[in-house]
Amino acid sequence: MTESSSHGLTTGAVARRLGVAPTTLRTWDRRYGIGPAARKDGRHRRWTPEDIAVLHEMCRLTSSGIAPAEAARAALADPAPTPPARPARPAPAAAPAPPAAPEPLPRPARGPGSGNGLPLGAVRQECRGLGRAAVRLDARTVDDVLGSVIAQYGLVTAWEEVIAPTLHAVGRKWETSGDRYVEVEHLLSWHVSTALRRAAGPPPSGARTGAPAVLLACVPGEQHTLALEALAAGLAGLGLPTLMFGAAVPPEALDQAVRRTGPAAVVLWSQARSTANHPLARHIAEVAWGVKGARARPAVLPAGPGWAGQPLAPGTLRPRGLREALDLLRGICGTAAGAGTGTGRPAAVDQS
Repeated sequence: MTESSSHGLTTGAVARRLGVAPTTLRTWDRRYGIGPAARKDGRHRRWTPEDIAVLHEMCRLTSSGIAPAEAARAALADPAPTPPARPARPAPAAAPAPPAAPEPLPRPARGPGSGNGLPLGAVRQECRGLGRAAVRLDARTVDDVLGSVIAQYGLVTAWEEVIAPTLHAVGRKWETSGDRYVEVEHLLSWHVSTALRRAAGPPPSGARTGAPAVLLACVPGEQHTLALEALAAGLAGLGLPTLMFGAAVPPEALDQAVRRTGPAAVVLWSQARSTANHPLARHIAEVAWGVKGARARPAVLPAGPGWAGQPLAPGTLRPRGLREALDLLRGICGTAAGAGTGTGRPAAVDQS
């Protein structure tokens, strides 16, 4: 007899169909009464199409950030009709109605236990939905939530108030759980990277592309690139050209890239103090090009938590977040484009 016999689907088959863990379904059954109406021989769960419709609605509601207990009450009261196969992406008309005033983001959700065990604290409702979907390894819902928050709130707000807090929570969970959540971090990071590239779109074209580019690179030994990818997407939205060199760029390669391209600014990302390379930042700030008497140098922005708490080299600027980095770079690039060089710099914002 197959899993899809006349008695319905097994818990394992339903879990695979929904993209959730079987233990999640058993927990929902035990805690909230969202279980199969029929059990073969009084013991083995068999899920009917009506049962699965309730589960689909439960997954949709929890992924939107609603606490599981509240989502269970709503799903049991009025389950959305769902075909046996996993449905296609919901059409705009079927999506939950957006808030009457889309700004600011909804108030932080504070309900205990509503983040699937992630140390989220007081965060936006969308963080909890994104965290739940990631822990379930529900790739499609992760992609949907990311696309929705970027489209509704814009890249900067989505990054600073939804995406980054969820990434930090997943990272903390992994660090304190004996590597049990590595797969969750990898899945979430991949989809965040995909969403950021989608938001960036094609490289900027038109008159602005004649301006010196912004060079983005991680310092040697640094593998975390998502914050730089968010910055690249934000710069693309401003129509500013970028050169993304990604993770762990060797010092010699970075030096040659700066000399060859003459960028308006160089952003050096460091996630941890162990990777922050102050001599490298000083060196890049001193790289010059052009004819004698009209030499140009890049503005250097050491970005990321790895640089915190230590003095910076003269002429370097430390942005304190994505929004501030975009404001700084817009001013730097505007000055450089007006002067025809990469020498323009605003006043330093952090020389601590």
